[in-house]
Amino acid sequence: MSLDLQRVKALCFDVDGTLSDTDDLYKQKVARFFPKFLFGDPDHAARRFVMWAEAPGNALLGFADTLGIDDEMTAIINWMSRHRHQSSKKFLLVPGVDGMLAQLKGKYPMSVVSARDERGTMRFLEQFDLVKYFDVIVTGLSAEHTKPYPDPILLAARKMDVNPEACLMIGDTTVDMRAGKSAGAQTVGVLCGFGEKEELLRFGADVILETTSELAKILIS
Repeated sequence: MSLDLQRVKALCFDVDGTLSDTDDLYKQKVARFFPKFLFGDPDHAARRFVMWAEAPGNALLGFADTLGIDDEMTAIINWMSRHRHQSSKKFLLVPGVDGMLAQLKGKYPMSVVSARDERGTMRFLEQFDLVKYFDVIVTGLSAEHTKPYPDPILLAARKMDVNPEACLMIGDTTVDMRAGKSAGAQTVGVLCGFGEKEELLRFGADVILETTSELAKILIS
């Protein structure tokens, strides 16, 4: 499990669970509905539930991985993106992400590659003044197909003027790993969102990080 750092010329970041954190206060409230005798780790179960509620598209696509119905689920997610109403929810930032992006800015072209719709993506980025870090923003409807297809990463690579194989896809779900590998990119799985270490590795993660903010440590020597 390692990266070929010489290959990395550009970075692609997922949003939900990678840059955007779960609402820990909401998680604490939800956890009481996950009794320990049914759930070995109620806090973990509550976190997964909150992530599903906040990013149902990613959750459904991750579930589709196990059923082999990616095409059908992607069509549903695209429909949801076009028809859902804008939420007034305030986002949370994964701790340390702002500093990490500041460290990497100028060293690599960077892109957002999100399955979230454009309005939701921009609301998150603008809330934390993150737009300045990114050269390209690809959202759920930017490409013909969304993740787990490679299309969004291929589009981001083209706009950053790099080969897809030179990209590093950073995400928290099997959907991100599959999209990255399908595009020929290297992948980093982070454990601050949906994903479990074992499943991220199974779907091709080259490196696993506890949190996205650790990325600068492995890219800047």
